[in-house]
Amino acid sequence: MNRNHAHSSRIEATGLSKSYDGHIVVDDVSLAVPAGEIHALIGLNGAGKTTLMRMFLGMIKPDKGSAFISGVDVNTGRPQWRNVGYLIETPFAYAELSVVENLKVSAILHGVEESLIDEMVAATAEKFGIAQYSSRAARKLSLGNRQKLALASAMLHKPSILILDEPANGLDPAGVVAVREMLAEVADDGVSIFVSSHHLDQVARIAHSMWVLQSGKLVGKLDPDGADLETTFFEMIYEADQMKGAN
Repeated sequence: MNRNHAHSSRIEATGLSKSYDGHIVVDDVSLAVPAGEIHALIGLNGAGKTTLMRMFLGMIKPDKGSAFISGVDVNTGRPQWRNVGYLIETPFAYAELSVVENLKVSAILHGVEESLIDEMVAATAEKFGIAQYSSRAARKLSLGNRQKLALASAMLHKPSILILDEPANGLDPAGVVAVREMLAEVADDGVSIFVSSHHLDQVARIAHSMWVLQSGKLVGKLDPDGADLETTFFEMIYEADQMKGAN
């Protein structure tokens, strides 16, 4: 994978903060993801990863700061959402629609040219290993195959930006490797990818940068090429908690 892209940022945050009932969930987060790079957000459950991603997608309005998609403020401007693919928290699908029908809906919603839809849907279903379930209702899929369908829906229209919350959830080892390879491939084609993950070793193989989020605050970065990432990660978490306690 090429880690030497030098393009302008497509995903950017400046001072993003969000609180609920006095509890700080995201705390003054600033980061940028250039074109052609994969940036990973690593953190324990409840660290604020999903809330941060929802703010990038305009699903939650920040109390302070701004989120930008391709330079457009998510809350005051009109980003080109057709250029964005996303998966947040749980895999979404229309339960009663088949795999093919779900993919067609995604293609239509993302503005894929009508004459190309059938071909793109078939190719995407094959690529994600769900072609054999084409006529099966989404509600009858296993958790892993629902995850594959959600990822396929996010990537079918060939977006220039991907925001993926735990994309490997529910996948077997072969599925994890397949998704890892697909993300590396599209990044090499110039796609900007912001991904959260608990799989330190897997994401380190493709990430250009790994941000550590603890109690809503970015507390450091892991070197994807570094040794013993898990130990380094927990040391960062411990130090951040010690500093927070001292304050």
